[in-house]
Amino acid sequence: MQRRISRQINVGGVLIGGGAEVSVQSMCNTDTHDISATVEQINALKDAGCDIVRLAVPDKSAAECFCEIRKQVDIPLVADIHFDYRLAIECARGGADKIRINPGNIGAPERVKAVAEECGARNIPIRIGVNGGSLEKEILEKYKSPVPDALCESALGHIKLLEDCGFYDIALSIKSSNVLSTVQAYRKIADMIDYPLHIGVTEAGTEYGGVVKNSIGIGALLLDGIGDTLRVSLTAPPVREVTAGIEILKSLGMRDGVRFVSCPTCGRCRVDMIPVANEINMRLSAVNKNITVAVMGCAVNGPGEAREADIGIACGAGEALLFKHGKTIRKIPIEKAADELLKEIEEL
Repeated sequence: MQRRISRQINVGGVLIGGGAEVSVQSMCNTDTHDISATVEQINALKDAGCDIVRLAVPDKSAAECFCEIRKQVDIPLVADIHFDYRLAIECARGGADKIRINPGNIGAPERVKAVAEECGARNIPIRIGVNGGSLEKEILEKYKSPVPDALCESALGHIKLLEDCGFYDIALSIKSSNVLSTVQAYRKIADMIDYPLHIGVTEAGTEYGGVVKNSIGIGALLLDGIGDTLRVSLTAPPVREVTAGIEILKSLGMRDGVRFVSCPTCGRCRVDMIPVANEINMRLSAVNKNITVAVMGCAVNGPGEAREADIGIACGAGEALLFKHGKTIRKIPIEKAADELLKEIEEL
């Protein structure tokens, strides 16, 4: 697909924009003051495939902890700062790979300039985070609600504050909890600026509904070629955000990894497909190969779908046919299907 052309920034070695692979981000939900718990969660996020992790920095002691955490992990870290510009400066000096702020709530122009100068001297990008729930009072009075035009006006105002300081190493997010408003806002702003865009639907809810909302919003934007980095925001363990984000990218052919295909089941099935598919899918999480695996449940679409995959099984009564690169390999007992399939995958 044709992707939007944007500038490129470098976040601790992870390139964002300029044609780079779309990166996956998440945010720790641990207390930043709890260094050991936060380091443990960051490492779990990295193991899950996360590219960039953001930490809340609400006060000076949290900034000090952020700087210590930076020493203990080897994944790019973003300091999430609101209101107190001094926290941004301390985190920049302590090794932050990106600073996330709303320049409008940092205060006087000289404070914004101080942050911009510190980040500029250290080649640290700044992400401007515009959120439908925290728009400026005057913009809300003008538009009455966080409509796309309101989000875009806020974003352009924040961008100008940094550009007036001679700072252009910028990424932008422009999120709402409303899927349609979010998509419309990103589409609008994408034609107005060339800065890289961090996409997602904010405050999307708990895991099931949140994944649905983010898949619609993020998927629509990626199909438009919009989006350089993403976060699937969920009221759920952060690792689930990473898993969902990677799955969205894989489904669009934008990230390598195992692509899992399984049938929805119907009355033709002669085996309980749900536990079979769940077990295989769970075990595939440890496989790091760019392949398509099919687990099918009947003779109507099963053999055809399995043949289209790199490897797969078509299940029947008591047994399954194992396919590899379009050819039937052998029959296997259904109770050994998962073990035999994973064994063959290891040999691919």
